[in-house]
Amino acid sequence: TEHQHVRYNPLREDWVLVSAHRVKRPWQGQLEKPPPEDVPRWDPKNPLCPGATRANGEVNPKYEGTFVFPNDFPALQPDAPEPDDNDHPLFRAAPAQGVCKVMCFHPWSDLTLPLMSLPEIRAVVDAWAELAKELGASYPWVQIFENKGAMMGCSNPHPHCQVWASNFLPNEASLEDRSQRQHLSQHGVPMLLEYAEQEARRKERLVVENADWLVVVPYWATWPYETLLLPRRHVCRLQDLSDSEKDSLASIMQRLLIKYDNLFEVSFPYSMGWHG
Repeated sequence: TEHQHVRYNPLREDWVLVSAHRVKRPWQGQLEKPPPEDVPRWDPKNPLCPGATRANGEVNPKYEGTFVFPNDFPALQPDAPEPDDNDHPLFRAAPAQGVCKVMCFHPWSDLTLPLMSLPEIRAVVDAWAELAKELGASYPWVQIFENKGAMMGCSNPHPHCQVWASNFLPNEASLEDRSQRQHLSQHGVPMLLEYAEQEARRKERLVVENADWLVVVPYWATWPYETLLLPRRHVCRLQDLSDSEKDSLASIMQRLLIKYDNLFEVSFPYSMGWHG
């Protein structure tokens, strides 16, 4: 823990350099508080607000809970044509089809997940599960993700996430799928279930936990303030969770995100994604 070493990431099958002693170096760089956010609760010009008009001319309903609609600027479309054949193996392309949706968490623009009530967060979890089931019936991969904050490239402060379904496995998902299948074949136990049990016992990197979930800084963490949220039982998809597990998921997400906000006394920017 005091000297540089490399740690193995079994999900990606690669190695991460850890130089723990470097955190002791003196910091003389820039320190400043971010400007306070002044987001109106409702803005008729914000295309994600209830009753507002989006870029394609459609008017949002005056929704009071979650609201899901097709992305007006989708990265994937279901009827995209196949690319032309190339005459050289270094210029390969393959077809890509899919669906992109946007999901607003709440009708108020000035709320984020950690500021929402537990029933409101539970409604978000339910909507995630419904979308994962609906889109998973037609596509092999459904990615639910949220980029929060302008720093993370979020183009709108209204609390929302995106859901992309594709006819192919992205690189990260394909690699994680292969490594977990290999671990199960060799050891007879799901990799992340075994890892969660180890972290719960060691309590060295545990951030927060409850009866059904635990959040850890992964042993192989690459990003600053990276955390990994894991179920305590073997469950593959959000739609496979029980009602009580969905309740406890809402609770642990709220607790974790409050910790992030409090750490820097700011609405913490992050990128998060669910991997089934």
